[in-house]
Amino acid sequence: MEVILLERIEKLGQMGDVVNVKPGFARNFLLPQKKALRASKDNLAFFEKQRVQLEALNLKRRDEAQAVADKMAGLSVLMVRQAGESGQLYGSVSGKDVADAVKAAGYTIERRMVNLDQPIKTLGSYGVRISLHPEVPVTVTINVARSAEEAERAAAAAAAATQAEEAEAPAEEEAPAEDVAEEAAEA
Repeated sequence: MEVILLERIEKLGQMGDVVNVKPGFARNFLLPQKKALRASKDNLAFFEKQRVQLEALNLKRRDEAQAVADKMAGLSVLMVRQAGESGQLYGSVSGKDVADAVKAAGYTIERRMVNLDQPIKTLGSYGVRISLHPEVPVTVTINVARSAEEAERAAAAAAAATQAEEAEAPAEEEAPAEDVAEEAAEA
């Protein structure tokens, strides 16, 4: 079934593109969500008349989403879950759980904005992609731990490891510079 896209759809096309999709995808998702129109001469003419307004509305939504993404950048959310000794969760962390945690952090998002390919089933820190707008993704860090204290210890250990790596990197760069200075003094 051919449809005219009314907004950018990831892995499908840009606004205004006429694409061929499976009929079920069009009937069950694209058309009810007002993301596309059936490709016909009348709808194509209607789209061309409305194109400027649709692009302006899309630009406004994208700018709003970008402002929220700038505020949300670097957000880290703690999720306390029960887990076994091996770190395997007794349940899992789904997209709905992530959306609820981000809402609790003070941002308004919907479950459909969370792009979680597979549920999280082990303890640890994960980067989860949230699409505030089809063109504005932001990555939020989800820290899954047994308790808040355990999460703090893990974060402190990760920060210490990062500092150790940063401390080693300049030391390696400085050593050749000292050798060059010594060689220049000998010459």
